[in-house]
Amino acid sequence: MKDFNLGNRRLVIGGVAFVIVVTYIIRLFTLQLMSDDYKKNADSNAFLKKIEYPSRGIIRDRNGKLLVFNQPAYDIMVVMNEESGRLDTMEFCNALGITKDFFIQRMKDVKDRNKNPGYSRFTQQMFMSLLSDKEFSAFREKIFRFPGFYIQKRSIRQYQYPYAAHVLGDVAEASESDIEEDDYYQPGDYIGKQGVERSYEKQLRGEKGVQILLRDAHGRIQGSYKNGKLDSKPVAGKDLTLSIDLKLQALAERLLEGKIGAIVAIEPSTGEVLSMVSSPSYDPRSLVGHQRGKNHKALSRNVWKPLLNRAIMGQYPPGSTFKTSQALTYVTEGIISPQTMFPCHHGFYCRGLHVGCHGHKSPLNLIDAISTSCNSYFCWGLYYMIGNRRKYKDVQEALDTWRDYMVSMGFGYKLGIDLPGEKRGLIPNSSFYDKAYHSSWNGLTVISIAIGQGEVNLTPLQISNLCATIANRGYFYTPHVVRKVQGEPLDETFRTRHYTKASHRAYNYVVAGMKSSVLGGTCKALGHLPFDICGKTGTAQNRGQDHSVFMGFAPRNKPRIAIAVYVENGGFGADFAVPMAGVLFEQYLTGKLSPSAEKEATALQKRRIGYGKANR
Repeated sequence: MKDFNLGNRRLVIGGVAFVIVVTYIIRLFTLQLMSDDYKKNADSNAFLKKIEYPSRGIIRDRNGKLLVFNQPAYDIMVVMNEESGRLDTMEFCNALGITKDFFIQRMKDVKDRNKNPGYSRFTQQMFMSLLSDKEFSAFREKIFRFPGFYIQKRSIRQYQYPYAAHVLGDVAEASESDIEEDDYYQPGDYIGKQGVERSYEKQLRGEKGVQILLRDAHGRIQGSYKNGKLDSKPVAGKDLTLSIDLKLQALAERLLEGKIGAIVAIEPSTGEVLSMVSSPSYDPRSLVGHQRGKNHKALSRNVWKPLLNRAIMGQYPPGSTFKTSQALTYVTEGIISPQTMFPCHHGFYCRGLHVGCHGHKSPLNLIDAISTSCNSYFCWGLYYMIGNRRKYKDVQEALDTWRDYMVSMGFGYKLGIDLPGEKRGLIPNSSFYDKAYHSSWNGLTVISIAIGQGEVNLTPLQISNLCATIANRGYFYTPHVVRKVQGEPLDETFRTRHYTKASHRAYNYVVAGMKSSVLGGTCKALGHLPFDICGKTGTAQNRGQDHSVFMGFAPRNKPRIAIAVYVENGGFGADFAVPMAGVLFEQYLTGKLSPSAEKEATALQKRRIGYGKANR
């Protein structure tokens, strides 16, 4: 019995010993053959891989004016394993113009893996970034006294003008999520955050270079490894040419001073955005250098939301500018002909429902209805379309047909502009109303969508694109703000025509109505200009003061520019939007402003609404 127990014990002990030995063998195999952790640590001691940052691509306007360029800047890097307490802290702080408290806190932050997930005591870590030549000069002379600290040269973005902040965007330190998404970046790197700086980041950033330096056992640099055979030089980023016209952009921003709203101008023949303004805005130069964080925080907390690009993110009722899309739909679907007459006795009256309208002649045809911006005419058109049982089996089919026309014109979905953050707006379909009204609704229930109110929401970009589509008589190009990328063809997306469901014949009648509006209708304030302008006003209802809206293009044939102006709480379209557009037409089509136009621009600039009144 004793021999049997002893035998079992020997087997157990032998088995345990065997398992331990096998475990160690597997672990040694993994560490030495399968893992490169030890090799990396050894390399970290023997080599210093110094990143050489490329010059970021510069940005110009369509006429070659320099908008964004680079200035040299310097980062102070630290390798903790080399610093290891051998530093004369006071001399170091004096050389950089910082306090000892700042130094202590910064060293703690560098070692904090929550704040610096990529921390390693063997590799370079960011201590201070983006020092200017002046800030760096005193430190450069004494760096040999500061073991473990290195200089890393890079460039810092400079914005030449205080304009186009929402188009250009900004550059800031890459976030943890940026680093996780793209292994190009490491802690301390910079990345485009908004505007074209973000959407064209891969073209602008270039390719990093690497210089491999050899160190001795004490961490001292001995020179290039293998005489630099393994080094790689940085490749500069690609330059961008924007479609923006700087003079037009500057004027548009000037006109919107002290107002909330947006202006978008498009070249119809290409889809190139000539001007994109969101107000209130900010000076892009304020988001550069050490003050970026402080200034960005102030902008983000500003109640008027200057960081919001209302041109592509603002979702507004388009008001009467939307009537042009209704005319196109009704004529193409055969609901009306251009000669169809509808009455208007200060509004639309049907089965107890009243939609008001201003005074004008009655009855009237399609061209006169566009010219005078008659609410009643377009309400009758929608009423007869939704109720047409010869053409559509029910209200759902009728409304979905209507929606298909709207979507083909670029509404209800993102247009796909080459800027981040674009919103889609809203075009309701039958399911939307079935859910809202439990499938019990008709044309009168939704009648307000006929005049660009109710559930319909568009962005100013979509309104401008509608105008460009009318100028082209039925097609548009996806709007874009970048005209050319150095060494690359323009993306096919921006060279493809998108045709709408409306007929060419219908577009000709809408153009005639918009021309009539300028000659003697709601846009008659533009009639004195020596350009063949076609326009349409809008007064979008709001809980407070109505919004002032306008869209128009010129010349009538071979149009060069389509403009949309949206001024929140600006009243009638003719109050703000129309005169603003008139000044912009003159600037772009002649290249300058006449004395009378300059006087008009100054008067518009001085007029304040909303935040402008509060901050005078």
